[in-house]
Amino acid sequence: MRRRAWLVALFIVVAPIPAHAQLWSGIIDHSRAIDWSSAGIVGGIPSRTTICATLNPGATAAQINSAIAACPPGQVVFLNAGIYNLSAGVDFAGKSNVTLRGAGPDRTFLVFTGSATCWGNGGDICVRNSDLNWVQGPAHTANWTAGYAAGSTQITLDNTTNLAVGSILILDQLDDTSDTGGVYVCATQGVCGTDIPGGAGRPNREQQQFVRVTAISGSTITISPGLYMPNWRSSQSPGAWWASTIVTMDGIENMSVDHTGSGSGKSGIYLINAYQCWVKNVRSLNANRNHVWLYQTARSVVRDSYFYGTQNAFSQSYGVESYMSSDNLIENNIFQHVTTPVQMNNSSGTVASYNFSTDDFYQVLTWQIGGQSYHEAGTAMNLHEGNDANGFLADTVHGTHNLITTFRNRFTGLEPGKTQQTSAVILNTHTRYFNFVGNVLGTQGYHNTYQSVPPSGTNANKSIYVLGWSGNEGTTGSLANDPLTTSTLLRWGNYDVVNGAVQWNPGEIPSGNAVPANHNLPASFYLAAKPAWWGTMPWPPIGPDVTGGQDVAGHAYKIPARLCYENTPRDANGILSFNAINCYTQGSASVPSPPVNPQVQ
Repeated sequence: MRRRAWLVALFIVVAPIPAHAQLWSGIIDHSRAIDWSSAGIVGGIPSRTTICATLNPGATAAQINSAIAACPPGQVVFLNAGIYNLSAGVDFAGKSNVTLRGAGPDRTFLVFTGSATCWGNGGDICVRNSDLNWVQGPAHTANWTAGYAAGSTQITLDNTTNLAVGSILILDQLDDTSDTGGVYVCATQGVCGTDIPGGAGRPNREQQQFVRVTAISGSTITISPGLYMPNWRSSQSPGAWWASTIVTMDGIENMSVDHTGSGSGKSGIYLINAYQCWVKNVRSLNANRNHVWLYQTARSVVRDSYFYGTQNAFSQSYGVESYMSSDNLIENNIFQHVTTPVQMNNSSGTVASYNFSTDDFYQVLTWQIGGQSYHEAGTAMNLHEGNDANGFLADTVHGTHNLITTFRNRFTGLEPGKTQQTSAVILNTHTRYFNFVGNVLGTQGYHNTYQSVPPSGTNANKSIYVLGWSGNEGTTGSLANDPLTTSTLLRWGNYDVVNGAVQWNPGEIPSGNAVPANHNLPASFYLAAKPAWWGTMPWPPIGPDVTGGQDVAGHAYKIPARLCYENTPRDANGILSFNAINCYTQGSASVPSPPVNPQVQ
């Protein structure tokens, strides 16, 4: 995962172009993107067949927890069909390599009226390691004294106590104290954020990356993957921290979890200090802060699931929240009546792909919240691909954002009944080096302005793009507006309803990135071919080279998650009687490797 920094204010590092770059080479410079092909569990979610324990309705949370604790590695605790009324939370309590599986989300129902403590935050189902490792009290720390170049796989630490091959390191550094006009990582209230820092990181250390230790030789540590960001440097006192243990390869599958009566836990399903764990084919109802919390978690997967409702419909009302994490995969999910379906807080290397969201319910009924949203500093190098949502939002509440790619998404810019913040793409101040390629944007008959840019932009609520403003709805707020949001933004091959055409505009390619030589786009930036679970729908489903689609211009087909939502029976409250096996072709466990010459199929 090598690339080079292109900013005068940063290092100039030359590294070879990796093989994966062919997926986006010729479009995005390799300094602005990474290899997303290995996001999630390497080799895919395992298909486990050996059942260590079978429980029936009437089993308590304590009995489920005991069965998990006693289960041999690689086996399954199976919950037969029926209703389980649970007055306490399910807690994996440091146990690795166990699957908790129901008979299906339309057959096995867990109804919670209590939660597990989960290191203080609480969750109805908690997957955690056995020793606490968090931002206010890391188990082990070290100064990171050398090896800062983007792509580097070897770093030097001044302490290796309880560090071993297989350990997960959290790398971080001090926030920037001034804006040098390049990549800017800052969470200071009144300077680069409108609120206090969100707490996603050690104090004043928002930039993070999770890496696995593959070798130790004295103070030299070999890591995987290599460093993503181009701005690691000694002046920011880079460091590392880690736990003595890690929970890994735990899965939650094939069940419905109802959080309506469980107000004590912040999360529905809470993965903390977890590595290569998963949530699959789960129906989750009315969670508190979030349905799934990927908290200090890496290479985990949330897929083929359905998330409905929220207890709050206001602040902290999320679907899947990636919070201090790296390289996770959020793929092929349905979000209904959730305020913010996909929320990125201090996340790097994560892929959010082929998710469908609708009715993003918010207490301020006229106010639209982006279905794919950025809310916390330190976010970088994530990919959003193939999603069908109302819009994309990078706000300035808790700080800055850098180097995010969106590819082949359908962002309508409009939820029914909304009149405020109704734009397909909103990138607020200090949002820099974003890439928008091959997207389909806007709603015919509603949006009438291409972009609203300070200082004299107008009609922000009906603009396709709202860029660089420090306030909402294209206004100047308490912070400074940022012209670099627009000048560093890469746009290529996006269709929008205002122009009524695909924009192949060299003027929207920023300095440091060559103008693409042609209009050819790969089908995916992380998949080698149409995935096995896709079925017979056209592939790719969205983009300037797609014809015959269901949108006005024919550039967007309905993705499988949307078709599942539209064709699944629902109850009197509109909640789906969901089971992924009724919607998707089986075979979603693996992610193919990039091909030698990827082609649009």
